[in-house]
Amino acid sequence: MTSSTNARSYEPTPARTVAFLGLGVMGHPMAGHLALAGHSVTVYNRTAAKAQQWVDEFGATGTHRAAATPREAAAGADLVFCCVGNDDDLRSVVLGADGAFAGMRPGAVLVDHTTASAEVARELHAEARRLDLHFVDAPVSGGQAGAQNGQLTVMCGGDAEAFELARPVGMAFARAFTLMGASGAGQLTKMVNQISIAGLVQGLSEAIAFGQNAGLDMAQVLDVIGKGAAQSWQLDNRGPTMLQGKFDFGFAVDWMRKDLGLVLDEAKHNGSRLPVTALVDQFYADVQQMGGNRWDTSSLIARLGKK
Repeated sequence: MTSSTNARSYEPTPARTVAFLGLGVMGHPMAGHLALAGHSVTVYNRTAAKAQQWVDEFGATGTHRAAATPREAAAGADLVFCCVGNDDDLRSVVLGADGAFAGMRPGAVLVDHTTASAEVARELHAEARRLDLHFVDAPVSGGQAGAQNGQLTVMCGGDAEAFELARPVGMAFARAFTLMGASGAGQLTKMVNQISIAGLVQGLSEAIAFGQNAGLDMAQVLDVIGKGAAQSWQLDNRGPTMLQGKFDFGFAVDWMRKDLGLVLDEAKHNGSRLPVTALVDQFYADVQQMGGNRWDTSSLIARLGKK
């Protein structure tokens, strides 16, 4: 077990030469699981010190290294995995003279785990096909803990051939790795996920605040209603920590607002009406104004206060 990646067993998979671009709180452990599963991993990060830190942590066998550019990292790789911040970050590591596409061999696959727009996924898929490459949009759910434990849910969009090449390797950090449809379908599925979470966390926040104002023992209340129809992952895992005012469990408010911005933009294009999602997005803006940019998404309760 390493400092950032929990030990787990790995399904036997032929060793591959892979690259990983972006070593943030998600990418660092995800790349680590690839290394621990026996793949040869070259990493790139915009801050070179983070790439070297990863090599120091996982590179004892000598088969893993850091690269100075995405192009160098991708050279000779069967699969290139990527997890960066947003659409512009993604384009910066994929396109251009130093981008991953410039270094990838024909037939290689780039699997993007960034939560980005469906538009950029389709754009990069088209460019990959023009270059005789493959691109799979593959955003993840499960947060920092899921990345560290190798238990992420991966939602993919793209061609079946590329997906089948990526899935056995990507299962090193996933509990589910599923093709949802054509290019962009992975990002759209992640948007559905974020819509669901936003409404659920707001409902849980209001329920807890109501119960506290009513003078109930909310630890007992959560235990009781968690055995009935109100049960959810958020209630089981974040309900108790919300009662304690602890908001340091991974997925930050800033990231959620970025994701909900993608959701609301897409809704304008496909004609969806998302009044609750739009309202919760503004509630997260309130949390940011409270200084909670890096609090996790359960911090919605903080803006309600107590009676």
